Amino acid sequence: MFLVGRRGQMWSLSGGRRNWSHDLVLMQMAPITSSRRAVSLAVILVSLLFLLIIAPDVLLVVFAGLLIAVFLDGGGTFIARHVGLARGWGIGIFILLLIGVLAAAVVAFAPAAVTQFNQLNEEIPSAIEELRGWIEQFAWGERLLDSANPAGLVSGGGGSAAATAVTSTFGALGNFIIMLFIGLYGALDPGSYRRGLVALLAPSVRERGDEVLGKAGSTLQNWLIAQLMAMTVVGVLTWLGLWLLGIPLAFILGLIAALLAFIPNIGPVLAAVPAILLALPEGGTTVLLVILVYLSVQTLESYFITPLIQQERVSLPPVLIISMQLLLGVLFGLLGLALATPLAALGMTLVREVYVGDYLEREDERKPGAG
Repeated sequence: MFLVGRRGQMWSLSGGRRNWSHDLVLMQMAPITSSRRAVSLAVILVSLLFLLIIAPDVLLVVFAGLLIAVFLDGGGTFIARHVGLARGWGIGIFILLLIGVLAAAVVAFAPAAVTQFNQLNEEIPSAIEELRGWIEQFAWGERLLDSANPAGLVSGGGGSAAATAVTSTFGALGNFIIMLFIGLYGALDPGSYRRGLVALLAPSVRERGDEVLGKAGSTLQNWLIAQLMAMTVVGVLTWLGLWLLGIPLAFILGLIAALLAFIPNIGPVLAAVPAILLALPEGGTTVLLVILVYLSVQTLESYFITPLIQQERVSLPPVLIISMQLLLGVLFGLLGLALATPLAALGMTLVREVYVGDYLEREDERKPGAG
């Protein structure tokens, strides 16, 4: 039994008291809070869509810079934790170690790599002409060559339509420098940018937003570590296989395979092309052996190496990766193709945490009378 007194207060026979005015204020504030929450999320989403329409390459360059920041932050944090230094000093030591390793690699391998790369540039055109002459021997070969359009495969209408001022003004080298600066500043002070992004959310969801950003960063870091490890294994195995077959320029071909392994599924196919062209003068048996080497390495990477490395990190469905590669490759060219997999990993995390976890899984809570 409850008795209503003056000033909106409710008294119970058991001695309790409830302030109806306070409850009424809370009931009036609930729709306002929900509205601000929706507006803050809508503003961020609309801003991203606007940038995606007017300057898609800028977003891709920024995202590539964030990947570098995640890489530097992970390495620096690891060093700082095990050495007992501040995080900033750990990142500085990690950058110095990277510079030292690159300098040592340049001194040790650059002369041979440059020589082999120059030889590759000289031999590939003649190998292509030899392949063309062999294809032209067949009736279907002439029709195939007439219908082929290599330029369209590289650029395409979608790629040219997506070109922006960043690419045309600075070029690939300028974009790479921008990525490095974004990565450096992002790694040295990630908290400022993270707090600025969280501040764009309504106060009621800022804590959850910060948690989602943390999980997104962990996903990218885990994927990047696993990918770098897989790239190293692919490069070493390809080099050894081609070296045992006596294929010329085995070192540079292994390096190409390692770099293109950053692009799953499509990268290994592209890496095999120059090796197959160089093996053509040696005969059909050598070509088949080269193809067997790349197929073996790709099988090991896809079914043993990558699953083993990613067992405790991040795993992506192959169909999702291929679909993202096709979509971003058509829309944004080579850069979109290279960043398709980390973008898929980031998208899966955001969908799982925000759409599924915070929206779909709470459907019952929104039903009238629930709770």
